[in-house]
Amino acid sequence: MKKILLIICSSVLVALVSACGSNNEVGNEGNNTNQSSSGQTLTVLVEGGSPAQAVAELTKEEFEENTGYEVIIESVPYSGVYDRMRTELTSGAGAFDVATIDTIWLPALYRGLEPIQEIITDEMRDDLFPGLIDGASMDGNVYGLPTWTNSKILLYREDLFNDTNNQDEFLNQFGYELSPPETWDQYKDVANFFGNNENYPELYGTSVFGATSGDSVASWLDHVAQAGAEALVIDEAGEVIVNDDNHVAALEFLNDLVNEEGVVPEGVLETASAETSELFYNGNLAMMLAWGHFYVPSKDPDTSKVAGDVSAAPMIAGDGGIGVVPGPWYQVIPASSEKKDIAKEYLLFLYENNHLYADALGVAARQSVFEEYGQKEEFAHLNELATTLNGEQTQNRPSTDKWEQIESEALLPAVQKVLSGSQTPQEALNDAKKIIEGIVN
Repeated sequence: MKKILLIICSSVLVALVSACGSNNEVGNEGNNTNQSSSGQTLTVLVEGGSPAQAVAELTKEEFEENTGYEVIIESVPYSGVYDRMRTELTSGAGAFDVATIDTIWLPALYRGLEPIQEIITDEMRDDLFPGLIDGASMDGNVYGLPTWTNSKILLYREDLFNDTNNQDEFLNQFGYELSPPETWDQYKDVANFFGNNENYPELYGTSVFGATSGDSVASWLDHVAQAGAEALVIDEAGEVIVNDDNHVAALEFLNDLVNEEGVVPEGVLETASAETSELFYNGNLAMMLAWGHFYVPSKDPDTSKVAGDVSAAPMIAGDGGIGVVPGPWYQVIPASSEKKDIAKEYLLFLYENNHLYADALGVAARQSVFEEYGQKEEFAHLNELATTLNGEQTQNRPSTDKWEQIESEALLPAVQKVLSGSQTPQEALNDAKKIIEGIVN
C-alpha cells in the first residue's frame, strides 16, 4: 500500500481532508486528567505525504477549537511509522498519542497498544465492512479503529468492450458475449482476446504482478481466496497450508496468464501496481485488477489517456466466489500515551467524519459512506468495491507478527520462481511451506 498511497497523493488533484476529535475530559467540572506536564497537546504520528497526514493537517484547527488541545503532527516515511512505533512501545516514552498504521503491523505491535473496544458500539460494528474489527482484534481486545479499507477490483476499457466489431469477433471466437469478466475462465478469455487482437497492436489484455513487492503476494492471495480457501497460508490451528490445492490453483492461474503469449506485457518480475496503472492509463491494457482508488485518476484527463473510457466491476471470482485480501489502515493509541481519553475522542470524531477519506483517497471504512458516495459518478467504483469487500471469500491475512518475514522470505520468492519458469507452483509452495514452518516454529 505504500506505493499506492504515494501514487494517489501525487497524481490525483482532489482535496485531501480529515477528521479529528472532541474532548470528553477537559471542561468536565474542571477535571483535566488528560493534561500532561507538556500542556494540552495531542501528538499524532502519520506517514508523510499520505492521506493520513493531510487529514490531520486540514482538521487540526477544528480539533483545537473543539477541545482546547493543540494537535502536533509528526510525519515520517512509510517504514518509519513502524520503526517509531517499535521504539515508542519499547521505551514507553509517551512521545505520541495516536498513530495511523498499516494493518500488517498490528500483530507485531498490539501488545503495546491501548484496547479501544469500549468506544466501539454495535451500530459502528454494523456500519464497518466485514473483517475490519476482526483484523484489529487480538487476545480478546480491539486495538484499532479503521480509517479506510481497500481491495483490488476490475477496471476495464469500456470503449473496447462496447465496440461492436470486438463484440462480434469475441462471440465468434469464444461462443459467448463480450462483457466484463466475472470468473477466472472469462478473465483468461478476455485477456487473450485483447492481447492477441491485430486491431490493437500496442494493447495487452491485462497484467500480472510479479515484482519484489508485497503487492505481488497480495494479488496471488486474492486468487487463493477465490479458489475457495478457508484460510490463507496458515490456518486457525497454526498449520502451514500454503501448498494446498487452493494456493497451488491460484498460482497456476497467474502462471497461465504469463505463459499465454501476448496476454500480459513482458517484464512481469518488474510489474506491480504502479507499473500496471501506468500501462493502463497510457492505453496499453484492456483491463487491470487494481486497488479500487485507482479508478479516480483513471477518469482524470490530466493523468489518464483513457479518461472517459474506464469503468469498474467487482473482483473476479474463482470456484469459491468473489474474494480479496483487503488493505485497511487503522488509528491506534500507544499504551504509553498519557492522554488516552482525548485520544479516543480523536478516533471517534474521525469515525464520524469518515466520509472525508472518500474525498481524500477514494475509499473509506464505513459502508454508509460507500453507499452515499457511490451515487456520485466520480466515485462509482465504490459500489463495485463494496460488492468485493462483502464477497463471500474476502478475508484477512493470518494474524501473525512474523507476516513480513513470511512474505519476504517464503511467499514472494515462491511467486517469482513460478512466474520466471524456474519451478512449478506445487514445487515452489512445497519449499515455501518448509521456510514458513521454520519461521513460525
